Amino acid sequence: MFLLRILQGDRSGQLFMLVLIATLVAVPVMAALPADHALHLSSYTVTLLGKYLTYALLAVAVDLVWGYLGILSLGHAAFFALGGYAMGMYLMRQIGDRGVYGNPELPDFMVFLDWQELPWFWFGMDQFWFAMLMVMVAPGLLAFVFGWFAFRSRVTGVYLSIITQALTFALMLAFFRNEMGFGGNNGLTDFKDILGFSLQSDSTRMGLFIASGIALGLGYLSCRAIVKSRLGRVAVAIRDTEDRVRFVGYRVENVKLAIFTFSAMLAGIAGALYVPQVGIINPSEFQPLNSIEVVVWVAMGGRATLYGAVIGAVGVNYAKTWFTGALPDAWLFALGALFVFVTLLLPRGIAGLFRRRGGA
Repeated sequence: MFLLRILQGDRSGQLFMLVLIATLVAVPVMAALPADHALHLSSYTVTLLGKYLTYALLAVAVDLVWGYLGILSLGHAAFFALGGYAMGMYLMRQIGDRGVYGNPELPDFMVFLDWQELPWFWFGMDQFWFAMLMVMVAPGLLAFVFGWFAFRSRVTGVYLSIITQALTFALMLAFFRNEMGFGGNNGLTDFKDILGFSLQSDSTRMGLFIASGIALGLGYLSCRAIVKSRLGRVAVAIRDTEDRVRFVGYRVENVKLAIFTFSAMLAGIAGALYVPQVGIINPSEFQPLNSIEVVVWVAMGGRATLYGAVIGAVGVNYAKTWFTGALPDAWLFALGALFVFVTLLLPRGIAGLFRRRGGA
């Protein structure tokens, strides 16, 4: 009943959820088919699809603040990476004495750099529940502190976008430093298992794919619930006429802070699911270009639709994968042409096609 109430009147959202559920059912079935079957999905493909789902969750988080609150965040890669590092720290602690140097407490990079003891901020990261808590707390706390100062200073528009971009760039530079205790330039890698299950096994990869799909579904429903609530209606009003909303008595900065923090936590969850599937997390994930790319996904899919962000994230990344194989020498030009095509012919994004037919 709760699910039906959230999706009531949202036919495109209902279709999206049906497609997502069908995908979560079909992929395991297709992966279980014999290797010579035409519909068989390899372990690599399953992992690739799981990565797409984490990107889609990140795009939904960005669409929530940009599409419905009017905040063009160019720093969500920072929240994504922080969630990824929290998961990476847990996975590194699970290696134990199976590392190259055989130290049961210190990760290999710390032994190599001659660290004598585990830093205080690594304590507790060997516990799954604590690490998962940090997946949400770390990006959420950063977003809360950043938003507290930015929103109360009434920084808006392009200035806020530049500051968010500066934030993720500063974090990238900081995480490149070996003395930070996060692996420096190489980051965290060589993961072995999660919750006792080998990350190299097909069943674990399938489990991570399903977990990514469930997280995307719950993330979409959470954002849809916010959008349909009174908080969401106030957020849209702030996006359209912030001064008027402030004039009638609403604490605009509190609304912005709440939604921005929640969005950052969603991005952190996406990062945590991304890391065990790709097998590495390093400072390059903080690159401002990554945040800009997420905005492109949302714009291409359709801003202020949520499901459009999913379409954009999956579509663009699939196109990138296909173009790199089909046009290895010109895939960047092909991808750029796709961006231009969608921008000129579909100003409301791909989701605009559904809207014209009364789907949203």
